[in-house]
Amino acid sequence: MTSYRKRIADTLLTRKLAGMGAILVEGAKWCGKTTTCEQFAKSAIYLADPQKREEYLNFAAVDAQRILEGTHPRLIDEWQDAPQLWDAIRHYVDHSEGEGHFILTGSSVVPKDKEEKIVHSGTGRIARIKMRPMSLWESGESTGELSLGDLMAGQPVASAKAHPYTLDSMAYLICRGGWPKAVEQGGDIALDRAFDYYEAVTGSDISRTDGIPRDPERVKLLMRSYARLQGTQSNLSVIRKDMQANDTRSIDEDTIHSYLTALRRIFVIEDMRAWCPSLRAKSAIRTSDTRYFTDPSIAIAALGTNPGRLANDLRSFGYFFEALAVRDLRIYMDAAMGHVERYHDSTGLECDAVLQARDGSYALVEIKTGGNLIDEGIETLTKFDNLIAKKKMRPPAFRMVLTAIGEFAYTRPKDNIIICPIGCLKP
Repeated sequence: MTSYRKRIADTLLTRKLAGMGAILVEGAKWCGKTTTCEQFAKSAIYLADPQKREEYLNFAAVDAQRILEGTHPRLIDEWQDAPQLWDAIRHYVDHSEGEGHFILTGSSVVPKDKEEKIVHSGTGRIARIKMRPMSLWESGESTGELSLGDLMAGQPVASAKAHPYTLDSMAYLICRGGWPKAVEQGGDIALDRAFDYYEAVTGSDISRTDGIPRDPERVKLLMRSYARLQGTQSNLSVIRKDMQANDTRSIDEDTIHSYLTALRRIFVIEDMRAWCPSLRAKSAIRTSDTRYFTDPSIAIAALGTNPGRLANDLRSFGYFFEALAVRDLRIYMDAAMGHVERYHDSTGLECDAVLQARDGSYALVEIKTGGNLIDEGIETLTKFDNLIAKKKMRPPAFRMVLTAIGEFAYTRPKDNIIICPIGCLKP
């Protein structure tokens, strides 16, 4: 049996258990929610257990208290199968002393037809943690010599050694993804994990979340279009046009919207919000979300490609590396109780990732493969920094060009821009 690999969610769970009565850990299937939560639980019930599922659901319907009985913290795995437990847990927390009574896990959001069973939002009683597939630091594939938290706190960078990735090795990591089982397996077998996930989503999971039948081939077509358009702010009409270019059957935007909503409910896609600072610039700030999957390997599976083909297509490699970098930055900013957004205005000025901390501090990150493209990132950051200075906005904690390859992270003396290979980052 493989030993447990510590996750960033461990730290978040420890913090939340000390301050809230119950914690909901939600995220995509196979990302490690249950295994992580089992490290903290002193008793557990698994609602998806095929041998006991019917019995558990009956108890949840007529005597929810029976489900809650057990040593705390008590893990209730896949709680969304019995949404009436939500209010039972909230009521228990309201009338109990102390914190950290329950840990809930969920791989889908409760569908609308079951939301009436949840009377209260759980605010003040139930905290939420979003869990994603593993970052490179969590999987042991980053040296962790440079802390994003330290950078946000204003600490300078002398130098940091990075894992010596090549285009080929980084292409493999993109295609494999951060699925814990894939990390354990390695080699070609690990590459199958994302394809298996993709088949499960398109074949059954997207329909199971709300009970609405959906055409698996249409789902695949949509996910392929989404993969081609990831990293863009494409609207539904653009997605529809891309789908129709590869399918003679018609599909309307309402249907596309319903499919995308279902994919969000099971945490397959996770779009990035637009950053809208108070620049008071004449150029309009675009507020559309940027399209991303929760892990780049899902897009790889949707397009049916592999590490060799990806490494030989530098343009595509750049888009997919950006998706991997966004995944890791999101995970690292979770540790800092922050989030990641994207800036894009009507003049074409954009920043790939704006790291936003809870205290209002922020950082600007351009994501590039490496080599000559680093100069493009530096140019963009310089233009953006000049705009901020002109509008008298709070300066960023740091500016960074995040690269796929490179031996060391360092700060350029000329402009204090950090050049950082992703293989040396940690929270």
